[in-house]
Amino acid sequence: MAMSGGSDNGEPMMEMNTTPLIDVLLVLLIMFIITIPVQTHAVKIDLPVADDSPPPPDFIDPVKNKLGITPTNQLIWNETAVTLNQVRTYLAQTKSMVPEPELQFQPDPLSNYLTVDRALAVIKDSGVTKFGFVGNEQYGSFNKAARLPN
Repeated sequence: MAMSGGSDNGEPMMEMNTTPLIDVLLVLLIMFIITIPVQTHAVKIDLPVADDSPPPPDFIDPVKNKLGITPTNQLIWNETAVTLNQVRTYLAQTKSMVPEPELQFQPDPLSNYLTVDRALAVIKDSGVTKFGFVGNEQYGSFNKAARLPN
């Protein structure tokens, strides 16, 4: 209830109550702030696109291809560093060749097991029929130094 701080003669107060007016103006101000679009500063940059085009013919040998894994988990296809997607593309191309070239797989003993597993999964999914492990002689002395003679 509004209290009168004026005279005691019982006359009505002649000043306007501005509190509801201020409340309405504040609500309108908040609605205006909310509806203003956020200013963003965008810089248009052309990003490089992944190159999934078929490789040049010299990357695939018609007789045998060698896939290796280095100690730093880098995939090597015929002495060239490649990605797992490129290996998938190369294997699809070798599968369509007549006769199908042999695939030799040689992971380094210090390479990560997960990298070798992913590479083997890609090889299996490709359906390659002529496949072999090479360089297994490096594992011939596995843990012999730690064994004690009887």
